[in-house]
Amino acid sequence: MFSDIMFALWFFLPAGIANASPVFANKIPILNKFKTPVDFGKKYKGQRILGNNKTWRGILFGAFAGGITGLITYFIYPESITYVSLSMFSPALDMFVVGASLGTGALVGDSIESFFKRRVGVKPGESWFPFDQTDYIIGGLIFATPFVTLTLRTNLLIFVTWFCAHLFWSYIGFLLKLKDKPI
Repeated sequence: MFSDIMFALWFFLPAGIANASPVFANKIPILNKFKTPVDFGKKYKGQRILGNNKTWRGILFGAFAGGITGLITYFIYPESITYVSLSMFSPALDMFVVGASLGTGALVGDSIESFFKRRVGVKPGESWFPFDQTDYIIGGLIFATPFVTLTLRTNLLIFVTWFCAHLFWSYIGFLLKLKDKPI
């Protein structure tokens, strides 16, 4: 079971990195030209669709960060390619594509959750448990589906492992005073 959990952490790492990467993209001045909101400022029923916090910069940087992380995981542990059904390119490039799809899916999942979060009146920055902790997992798994062959058991293991990891790291962030609330 330990090796299964380690696989879940390792395989889905590109999505986890991508999910955290928009915060870092915000600090890179050259990327400011991509700061355009994903919703382009449009409204739905009088309310912004996503708001200013969901930007093309974040999604593009997250996809790239996910791709690079996928590539690194392959170079560190080449057996990572085992679950990849894509064989259009070299194994390394295939892992970049899988990592980028995990990363893109994570951020698209987060954006979709954000849409519904606004509709039910949850303010930006406020937690919406358990959706804030699972949106990126569901999105990443869906976007990776065309490129990987994972069993239902493996998908569930990734979901549970990363949900728990998210809670753990959120609590650590709270203890380190990086977050105002533990979740």
